[in-house]
Amino acid sequence: MIGGVRRSAVPAQVLAFGLTKRVGDTEALRGVDISAQRGLITLLGPNGAGKTTLLRCLATVSAPDSGSLLIDGLDPSHESDRVEIRRRVGYLPQHPGMAPSARVFDVLDYVAVLKEINDERSRRHLAYGVLDRVGLADRAADRIADLSGGMRQRLGLAQALLGDPSLLLLDEPAAGLDPDERFRLREIVAERRHTTTIFQSTHLIDEAALSDLVLVLDGGMLRFVGTPRSLAETARGRAWIQADPPVEGRAHWRQADGSHRCLGDPPPGARLVDPTVEDGYLLLRGNGVAASI
Repeated sequence: MIGGVRRSAVPAQVLAFGLTKRVGDTEALRGVDISAQRGLITLLGPNGAGKTTLLRCLATVSAPDSGSLLIDGLDPSHESDRVEIRRRVGYLPQHPGMAPSARVFDVLDYVAVLKEINDERSRRHLAYGVLDRVGLADRAADRIADLSGGMRQRLGLAQALLGDPSLLLLDEPAAGLDPDERFRLREIVAERRHTTTIFQSTHLIDEAALSDLVLVLDGGMLRFVGTPRSLAETARGRAWIQADPPVEGRAHWRQADGSHRCLGDPPPGARLVDPTVEDGYLLLRGNGVAASI
């Protein structure tokens, strides 16, 4: 119980069936099905794949055009259910909107009020707690305009963490973060992955490799659902190393030692190597041919 609002004691259950959503002239989502509860679920895909649109639907910011969505059995198409869902959600949008003249603490205090944390002492305690966790406790009195891009991203994460949400939605949370800040983000996510359902979108395949479940979106459709290991295994027998560049028709890139890592249909006698999540992703998206880096 926080400020008179009871928080869910278990990770949120997310069930989506046949979600579709058009954004302008683009079919951003085309028949997406999801079943998830607990852990870190990573949305992986190129720009325009539908990752942000899907997160906006889960956050109840945007309504799907068709299909069904249930969060803990609640239907966001019903206003009363939508209000209850929002009590359980922490959401970091891709571009958090913050007034440049606002103070860091005031931003969190305002969000805490929106989350119905009504007791002023509780709000203050929670705000400083999440600021400390993201490394911004000493910047509480600073204006947003005086923060770096990485600090603003961490402040966005702090507001998403307020109130211990059972569903945490993070749109490109590592964007603009330096290596130390990315490590802190990993720690924060790791602390919550067993008690929270966490969806994150990313372009960073090394981040996806640390998740419990990977959803590869492309053109608004789910192309893969499974563990990072199972995504890597889709490239088993199709990744190899050779000294010289391969013939055309195989993806390859030059490594630090001068050898070439190749993807596709290997030639006879090729020196096969264990596949990675990146190998599986590139081959899944059809990048196993006619490409070089």
